[in-house]
Amino acid sequence: MVERLVPDGLWELFQRVVPEVPTRPQGGGRRRYGDREVLAAIIFVATTGCTWAQVPPVFGPSGATAHRRFTEWSQARVWAKLHRLVLDELGSRGELDWSRCAIDSVNMRALKGGTDGSNPVDRGKKGSKIHLITERTGLPISIGISGANLHDSQALEPLVRGIPPIRSRRGPRRRRPAKLHGDKGYDYGHLRRWLRQRGIRHRIARKGIESSKRLGRHRWTIERTMSWLAGCRRLHRRYERKAIHFLAFTSIACTLICYRRLTK
Repeated sequence: MVERLVPDGLWELFQRVVPEVPTRPQGGGRRRYGDREVLAAIIFVATTGCTWAQVPPVFGPSGATAHRRFTEWSQARVWAKLHRLVLDELGSRGELDWSRCAIDSVNMRALKGGTDGSNPVDRGKKGSKIHLITERTGLPISIGISGANLHDSQALEPLVRGIPPIRSRRGPRRRRPAKLHGDKGYDYGHLRRWLRQRGIRHRIARKGIESSKRLGRHRWTIERTMSWLAGCRRLHRRYERKAIHFLAFTSIACTLICYRRLTK
């Protein structure tokens, strides 16, 4: 099961971003479980949505051990580095299409957590929101989280700035899409000007003038990516109290989506 959840290719990439194992100057101590077994247990929790206590013993480390290592790696930004590394591999193969990118968000109910707010589409119940920018084929290149009551327009600038410099098949690294598609939630003059100043063409539905459905032939890819995120059952509800942990599971889901394209 470990090899199925963490194939050799993903394990090789993970080894490049995982921090070195801390040493005890005085020696001794308990044996530390292997990183690959712990990573498999973390991915099992992310994809099945089970609790840490339900991690099966087949992995070796207990759920408590996996959770401690998950916290340690989240603080070291391992998941964001791994996502960027997979994007670099895709970019170097020419698998990323920057010609038409799309931006959108998805809401989910928050059972715990501090980065939440009253969800306007769920009778005011507590919720969180995942914000995404995807390239033309639907691969996520920038992600963020917020409370459900944050307006989508407020996430556009941080998301665009958050696109990492990604390798290209030829030429310098790239971090700006040629064109960005969005629905009416992003229809603000200052956002259009901000995008133009950065050389990014925009295709944003205008309120009261056109329907968001006219953008469907280009924006359906990001809607499909939202359904791919649902494959990470840990994201169906927010169970994490800390925002860094919720963002970590989101990064893991996006990494798995990108890695599947890498292995095709």
